[in-house]
Amino acid sequence: MKKTNLLITNVLLLFIGMNALIWGCLTASVYAGGEVEIPSSFNPVGSGARALGMGGAFIAVADDATAASWNPGGLTQLRKPECSIVGAFYSRSEDLTFGTNPEADGSHSISDSNINYLSASYPFELLNRNMIVSLSYQHLYDFNRNWNFLLKTDIPDEELSDNYWDYEQTGSLTALGFSYCIRVIPQLSAGVTLNFWNDDLTPNSWEEKYRTRVSGTFLDMPLNENVSKYEKHSIEGFNFNLGFLWRINYKWTLGGVFKSPFKADVKHTFEREAIMTSPSCGRTYQNDVWKEEFELPMSYGFGVVYNISDMCSISGDIYRTEWDDCLYRDEQGNETSPITDGKPSDVNPTHQIRIGGEYRFINKEKGYLIPIRAGIFYDPAPAEGSPDDFYGFSIGAGFTKNNWFSLDVAYQYRLGNDTGEYLVKDRLFSQDVNEHTVYVSGIWYKF
Repeated sequence: MKKTNLLITNVLLLFIGMNALIWGCLTASVYAGGEVEIPSSFNPVGSGARALGMGGAFIAVADDATAASWNPGGLTQLRKPECSIVGAFYSRSEDLTFGTNPEADGSHSISDSNINYLSASYPFELLNRNMIVSLSYQHLYDFNRNWNFLLKTDIPDEELSDNYWDYEQTGSLTALGFSYCIRVIPQLSAGVTLNFWNDDLTPNSWEEKYRTRVSGTFLDMPLNENVSKYEKHSIEGFNFNLGFLWRINYKWTLGGVFKSPFKADVKHTFEREAIMTSPSCGRTYQNDVWKEEFELPMSYGFGVVYNISDMCSISGDIYRTEWDDCLYRDEQGNETSPITDGKPSDVNPTHQIRIGGEYRFINKEKGYLIPIRAGIFYDPAPAEGSPDDFYGFSIGAGFTKNNWFSLDVAYQYRLGNDTGEYLVKDRLFSQDVNEHTVYVSGIWYKF
């Protein structure tokens, strides 16, 4: 009798293990330690409400304190010391569809706010050249996400089970930057930004928590198991940005930026606990810390500005990121794409396209300027094979008084339909994403 009970218990344990293995492929962002799922835009862009209001077409504009985040080659356009602060507020909804498990379909949303950018810039002249130095902090990537859903398995005459999932991801990547720019000739400037990514200095980590509860029957016996898992990745690394700005004539300006690849050292903390409460009790626990590496790819872009008049201008950017060079290397030296958990070569580069414009109402007598802005963009996300398509538009406005301060606000809407198929394997998964973002910027010209 004892042997029979032991056999049944072992079979149940085997079943639960197989169940966890089957559902383990649901989201690589949950199960694969090397996968990095960034719900916000993957593509490295700059900051500021003025730029956001113009659809992010700012590489060849780059003429305020946020220029270091877009194109350090534009910093010499600043004639006075400036400091800036940018606040960001966003709300994101994700409508999930599981083709094989419609009971898991549903909408999930999250909202947050952060200090997106801080900077202080100081222009000076040396050796008959205009120069400028700038210190900045930039919040680049958000990892926030929260999913809750139910998945059912039903194999006739064998087993029935419900899988309740609760998945939460939080964190961000930020950089401290030191920038220098010099006006080489009156029409041409060049600059560099050194970026330092260190979780001991600014937030540079993301955490994943998931809990799943399996309940049902197996061989007409009750089945219950609770599994919880926690992972944290903390990174440390360095890269640089190079930029130029060429004022061809009064009408046309050309800008370019190159952001170098970089290798980040990753501290990967892993904890997992599984508890079975019926038909018999059992507990397993795992706790590990690994030293791994995360390589982000290089990216580069060009922008152009056309000044229709002193009051009106239009701009356009194109930007490429080499996501096929992005990889995650675990402690054993195994290399995978942190986007799909597959081969890095399975991911194609992305190309952003951004177009924007600004119209300025100028009152010289009272010493103020009121700009209005609008823009559209194509902002694809890297995926397995072809990128996922994301589109959006933005609007914005501002107020500048006597070259003393500027206050700007911008709203952006970004959407993508039928995206993220690679997130959940073999479940005919897709998601529709709707994202609303508001930036508020303040710039002081004499501090």
